[in-house]
Amino acid sequence: MLQRAVNRLSRDARWIVALGVFAAMLLVRASGWSVIDDVQHKAFDALLNIAPRPYTDVGVRVVDVDEESLARIGQWPWPRTTLADLVRRLQELGAAAIAFDAVFPEPDRTSPARVVKLWPNDPSLNAIKARVSRLPDHDALLARAFRASGRVVAGFAPGSGARRRALEPKATFSYGGDGPLSSVPKYTNATDNLPELDAAAAGLGSFGFEGEDDGVVRRVPMLFNIEGKLLPALSLEAVRIAQDQKSFMVKSVGGSGERGFGEHTGISRIKVGGLSIPTDGRGRVWVDYTLDEPRRTIPAWTVLDRGAKAPDLKGKIVFVGTSAAGLRDLRATPLNPVDSGVNVHANVAEQILTGTFRERPDWADGVEIVMTVVFGIALIVLLQRLGAAWSAPIALGMIFSAVWLAWHAFNAWHQLLDPVFPTATLAAVYFSFAGVAYIQSDRERRAITDQFGRYLSPKVVAQLATSGAKVELGGETREMTFHFCDIRGFTTISEKFDPHGLTAFINRFLTPMTEIILAHDGTIDKYMGDCIMAFWNAPQAVPEHARHACKAALAMHAKLDELNAQWQAEAKSAGKTLPEIHIGTGLNTGPCVVGNMGSSLRVDYTVLGDDVNLASRLEGQSKQYGVRIVIGPATREQAPEFAALELDLLKVKGKTRPVRIFALLGDSAAAAAEDFKSLAKVHEAMLAAYRAQKWDEAEKRLEEARGLGASRGLDKLYTLYAERISALRADPPGADWDGVAVALTK
Repeated sequence: MLQRAVNRLSRDARWIVALGVFAAMLLVRASGWSVIDDVQHKAFDALLNIAPRPYTDVGVRVVDVDEESLARIGQWPWPRTTLADLVRRLQELGAAAIAFDAVFPEPDRTSPARVVKLWPNDPSLNAIKARVSRLPDHDALLARAFRASGRVVAGFAPGSGARRRALEPKATFSYGGDGPLSSVPKYTNATDNLPELDAAAAGLGSFGFEGEDDGVVRRVPMLFNIEGKLLPALSLEAVRIAQDQKSFMVKSVGGSGERGFGEHTGISRIKVGGLSIPTDGRGRVWVDYTLDEPRRTIPAWTVLDRGAKAPDLKGKIVFVGTSAAGLRDLRATPLNPVDSGVNVHANVAEQILTGTFRERPDWADGVEIVMTVVFGIALIVLLQRLGAAWSAPIALGMIFSAVWLAWHAFNAWHQLLDPVFPTATLAAVYFSFAGVAYIQSDRERRAITDQFGRYLSPKVVAQLATSGAKVELGGETREMTFHFCDIRGFTTISEKFDPHGLTAFINRFLTPMTEIILAHDGTIDKYMGDCIMAFWNAPQAVPEHARHACKAALAMHAKLDELNAQWQAEAKSAGKTLPEIHIGTGLNTGPCVVGNMGSSLRVDYTVLGDDVNLASRLEGQSKQYGVRIVIGPATREQAPEFAALELDLLKVKGKTRPVRIFALLGDSAAAAAEDFKSLAKVHEAMLAAYRAQKWDEAEKRLEEARGLGASRGLDKLYTLYAERISALRADPPGADWDGVAVALTK
């Protein structure tokens, strides 16, 4: 009972481990571990790289302070007079909004009043200093350009630290549902522009990003809480200015008409004019990047150089920023590890204008978990019922379904679903089950190898281990062929050796005999001193097992002839005498029980059955009849092509019914020889006359057979029959005599 419980536990270990791994994966998913988000983000990056947003020209441009512009105009920061010229030029070209992805917190050092302070303290220069100081301030000129344009969005950088001054939003906000201040990114300070610049700008927007843990910009906040005041992102403010709008509408989950079931989980949507921007609960949008698009970018120098071809900027939203490496505005995005920050704003503005957004919907987590639970439980059930091999295509189909759903949601619905967690969970469940199954299988193979390696050929052991065949505890019934062989006169032979010498001699005998049996697909049951017990057709099936056994027996006797020649030569060279070694062999075929038998403390793989005992008795009768190999009737019937002669109709010791026994003399080639055919014909005639009590005819045929079989070692057999005939002639057995002989010894 304990063994059955252990076996059951071993079988259940596979799905128990798989279930444990499944539960662990669900716990990891529910833990909110940041690694889960990181993996999801990488998956979304991969999807975006496969299918980036197609570029659509909706009137968004980047005026880029690139390396060539710096070379032509001078190092950054440019004088505010140059920036004022840039604003006026963009106004002339009809820009609908001019958003600066830059901040101007300090006065321009090139302003006249500041430059003269650097001049030498020379009284002769005082008059000139006074006149220069009265020239227009460069910051004032830029502020005048801002105000004249009426389309400029000044940027600021949200941060924390000591308070500088309060920022005042340029737009008003109305709310649907909860107020958004508690949901959006909160900052206690901001790096902003000179007061006159902010005052002159039509809009004020943040160019700050909240990068993910790996630094990649995937989501951009549309709103910011700066010291309790709501301010928009640079891209959102630029869109407002371009539409001539004065306010934003912010809707939250749980608000009128919004998704949810009364939950208050943050912002869901921002509206500006006729445009609607879906966001996550923190007011962020997933940036649906395009590949680098030359049509979007205009070098700044081409705008300032009136001799250059004027770009078409009428009605366009223009972001002024830099891609120059030394100006430190490079960001990592899913499509480009060194993209410019201004490109991010441009991509967001394009999404707002086109209404194309990637969303991670509120129900995404639920769908992913439910799909994982359903697929995971189904896979565990299938693994338990079908096993790892048959479940593999189904597991692959489930994984493909999860990946396809994520791809379809991304490509067709613009929704972000995680393909990694479901597929990783299914893979973990499958491989944990398969891994335990492999370990168990490997352990079973090692057990099979340990159990059968001592008495099976390596080829058969390998086949048995690979097939995973199991041997029934307690045994199973099979038809098999059994083999017993024993050295004749072993006691006399053993007297020629000391214990060590005898051991070496037996090993020299048993080793080649064992190799022959194994080479003929036999199984060694046991060694009993000088006796070998073997069988065929277990644990692996051996077709034509009777033929294999006959071939092995003949080969063993042929090998013994070689060994005898070696031993005699060795004994002669050592000045010793050694009698010639002879073995007797018994073969029989029939049903038996084969399996692991024994006690709870020790088991052995062996056979039990009446036909096994008969094989042992036949080995003993080989000495009585003076032949090498005696085979039973079923063995003869299944190997009819071998050279064999009927020995007798014998009732062996311990049996009540007689069996017809045969002497195995050679293989099919020997059976086809003319001399053997003649012998077989005469031998059969002798037995027929003997059983018909025709003693004269029997003696005549016997003498003929003795002459024909002289070279086959049958002299003792025919002497035995001659003695029987003489005795029966003197004392006739009667009319009811059936010719059955009774064995008096085993």
